[in-house]
Amino acid sequence: MTETSKSGFVYPPNTANLNLIPSFAESFTSHAKGLHFSSFNAYTSYIMINQIKTFVQHKKSLLILHFTVFIWGFTGILGALISTPAAQLVWYRVLIAYGTLLLWFLAKNKPIKVQWNALVKLFLTGAILGLHWILFFYSIKVSTVSVTLVSLSSITLFISILEPLTSRKSISKLEIITGLTIIAGIALIFKFETKYSIGIITGLASALCASIFSIINSKLVKNISSTVISFYELLGAWLWLSLYLLIQNHSDIANIPNSKDIVYLLILGILCTAVAYVLGVSVMKELSAFRVALITNLEPLYGIALAYFFFGKSEQMSIGFYMGSALIIGAIFLFPYLKNKIKK
Repeated sequence: MTETSKSGFVYPPNTANLNLIPSFAESFTSHAKGLHFSSFNAYTSYIMINQIKTFVQHKKSLLILHFTVFIWGFTGILGALISTPAAQLVWYRVLIAYGTLLLWFLAKNKPIKVQWNALVKLFLTGAILGLHWILFFYSIKVSTVSVTLVSLSSITLFISILEPLTSRKSISKLEIITGLTIIAGIALIFKFETKYSIGIITGLASALCASIFSIINSKLVKNISSTVISFYELLGAWLWLSLYLLIQNHSDIANIPNSKDIVYLLILGILCTAVAYVLGVSVMKELSAFRVALITNLEPLYGIALAYFFFGKSEQMSIGFYMGSALIIGAIFLFPYLKNKIKK
């Protein structure tokens, strides 16, 4: 006889129903296992796809950075090929690069507003940028592409001296050793390449200017995007250059360059300045600052190789030059590597 409790359960229970329990439990467990493995496989696939995407994006960023540095190395070649004097060359370069960036901002609909005090700083920094480029191209025209690029590599030396002075931090032993090695390399080049002394001096002056605006930009970039900084500094450089050329009575600036120079100037302004800069900024989201610094140091090597390819024997230097260059470039490569090791 069966009874029903107040709670609704039947006593005694139906034995036929009890026989169904093991098969139901087995079916439920099997189904649960299927769900578990299905979810696990989906999650694993998701992780693997993301890892592949990250790997591909990382490699893509590396290729873009190498391409960008290669383009920067090509800048010196164009400087040697363009017959326009250094100041006018930079005037055209900055104008073309600024116009290209302006079109890029309009196409992307990006804001470019900055505060008045920041605008003044950017315009003043633009003057240093313009001077850097004038000295750079003048160095090429009075010496060779190789001499100028190696001299420009001393940026690391100037930054290691000037940055501690502006940020009130002590100079590390590694910075001192790196600086002394670079100085030794420069002295060696001076000794063997005395005929290019003016080119070396102006190349070093160009590196000094580059180190100054790099330090200024490292502070500005904390509050202003790097593309906006570049946009206003290019405008500032163009305005300062225009003023300088007017004071110097360079009426020939109104003269249109020859067809070859126009082509080279367009490549220099669009590809080697505006496009290279945007590409260089874009990869910084994917790559570490250490990796970017290390690959950027390849610029003089790319430039020297390109110069030898384009100009042949005129770019062939003495053994002393290559020994000095090896000291400078070796120190530049080792500096970020050792600095990264010390931090770890």
